[in-house]
Amino acid sequence: MFQFERTEREGVTVLALNGNLDAATASGLKSEVVALSEAGKTRVAVDLSKVTLIDSTGVGVLISLFKRTRAQGGMVHFAGLNGQPKEIFRLLRLDRSLDLHPSLDEALAKLKG
Repeated sequence: MFQFERTEREGVTVLALNGNLDAATASGLKSEVVALSEAGKTRVAVDLSKVTLIDSTGVGVLISLFKRTRAQGGMVHFAGLNGQPKEIFRLLRLDRSLDLHPSLDEALAKLKG
């Protein structure tokens, strides 16, 4: 089971993800990524603290969000990685190229500042 919630906090779009982000569940989030891009959202925080599993499809959706937002001059910060998703990000060396934060509050502080 995978769910996501989109909210706005002080001018920052927050995507809170929950569950397994994989090939079977990623299509809904992919649609949301396109919608965010089309709406011109340029400051996005992604809360990954409740993501229990991620595969290459899930990573691809998050990279797509990052690339689309950067192409519009924006920023995406990721927060709360733990467990298997954190290990995947480390193995793919995404921890070196993406803005990762221990908590959503820290990611929001960077995006607001």
